[in-house]
Amino acid sequence: MSSGKIAVVVGSLRKASFTRRVAEAMVRLAPGAYAYEFVEIGDLPLYNQDLDAPDVTPPQWLAFRDRVRPFAGVLFATPEHNRSIPAALKNALDVGSRPYGQSAWNGKPAGIVSVTPGAMGGFGANHHLRQSLVFLNMPAMAQPEAYVGHAADLIADDFSVKVEATRTFLANYMKAFETFVGKLA
Repeated sequence: MSSGKIAVVVGSLRKASFTRRVAEAMVRLAPGAYAYEFVEIGDLPLYNQDLDAPDVTPPQWLAFRDRVRPFAGVLFATPEHNRSIPAALKNALDVGSRPYGQSAWNGKPAGIVSVTPGAMGGFGANHHLRQSLVFLNMPAMAQPEAYVGHAADLIADDFSVKVEATRTFLANYMKAFETFVGKLA
């Protein structure tokens, strides 16, 4: 039985994204206390405060903000681009946080999983995202942390996790995340 909904925001726009595959696998491993919905960010025009005014605000921004507001929490899945988060994810954070004082993100508990095909698991992206979440008043789950390296070898086409230790880790992460959201939402 669901206690509400959690948004899943994937920072990668690539069609065959490792990050999206990991996020899909994680949702399938979640205990089920919450329903998960992917919130797409690829069609958001770049944030420009000049456009955030009556009668000129892009409809995609308005729809995105309205979409994010009702969720009990947010699971962010991000690749690492140049030791930080992708521009599309930063843009989504900015769009959702405006106009000032009306942030759709405010107070929502957050989980972060960073994903790379390399060995480091997106440490830089994970921590850069945490910095933004502090300003957005989104408490981020501190433990366990989720850095998924070698992602190209972990997820099967049906979104099952090929490596038992990774499957166990991701399932435990999702259990902890749902507990975290339940305490704060």
